[in-house]
Amino acid sequence: MSVDTQAPATAAEQFALRRQSPVQRIQHLLHSHPALSPLLVLLVAVIVFTIINPRFIQPATISIILQQTAVIGALAIGQTLVILTAGIDLAVGATSILAMLLMANLAANNGVPGVLALLIGIAFGTACGFLNGLLVTRLRLPPFIVTLGTLSIFTAIGLLYSKGASVGRNKMPDVLNLMGTRFAIGPFNLTLGVIFVVVLAAVIAFVLSQTAWGRHVYAVGDDIEAARLAGIRVNRVLLSVYTVAGLIYGITAWVQIGRAGTASPNAIVDANLETITAVVIGGTSLFGGRGGIAGTILGALIVYAFNIGLSLAGVNDQLRVLTIGVLIIVAVSIDQWIRKVKA
Repeated sequence: MSVDTQAPATAAEQFALRRQSPVQRIQHLLHSHPALSPLLVLLVAVIVFTIINPRFIQPATISIILQQTAVIGALAIGQTLVILTAGIDLAVGATSILAMLLMANLAANNGVPGVLALLIGIAFGTACGFLNGLLVTRLRLPPFIVTLGTLSIFTAIGLLYSKGASVGRNKMPDVLNLMGTRFAIGPFNLTLGVIFVVVLAAVIAFVLSQTAWGRHVYAVGDDIEAARLAGIRVNRVLLSVYTVAGLIYGITAWVQIGRAGTASPNAIVDANLETITAVVIGGTSLFGGRGGIAGTILGALIVYAFNIGLSLAGVNDQLRVLTIGVLIIVAVSIDQWIRKVKA
């Protein structure tokens, strides 16, 4: 005679669910769907800014938002991987700028074929991420300290190598400018870089959700000691995360060249803050183990939607910066509240 051991547990779960208050149900919903909160914020922002100024919803404005989001959105994908492991990467922008300057100068000033220069730049970005991972895993240094140091190192190397000079679009081969290719989808004017970032986000999101590596990334971020006891090779996972992040930063350098039409040492100087902002607003926990790529892309869209929406509303620059700061604090506060959810 078999005994059904599942029924009591199911009944208990249903009973517990019925006893939850509406607030607790919202807490559980946001805990299980991290991207839901930024999605709601983005929808509300679109509605409000459209009411304030109907120009916000016009295809030209939406096209600008999407194009501006592409670079920071791509960098934020790499930042998301690092933050999911309870780390942080302050060298995001410096790594991408250095890779960009390398590929541009090799092609424009050293006679290196465009495709080879591109691959060298991406490989160098990957190596920078690998270096960060080595310092974190081998020397057991805090990610904040490691990437704060490499931020200065990579920035200095980039300035010394380029001598502070930019490389214009007309000096670079077509392959390096490829991501700036414009085309229309209905009423929207986009660039190839926007489509590329969407594909990149989809690939990384799939890897995180459908592979053992992705599950290990979440496990390490959620509880590193528990992950180690479960047989996960924690240092190998961390090293791979920083290396993949560096690869993404190197690829983003290509997108940035297409977006700006130039390779400049002064490009994306606020990338560190903007990527962290996108990740946090997107629902990924700074304490690791919870979040995802979809939320990060939504977070990046929120940042630029607010910037453009407030600009169309006539709000000055200082108040726009203040608004983003408030969004960050609110997002972290919500994350703290969500993390208190009881299973």
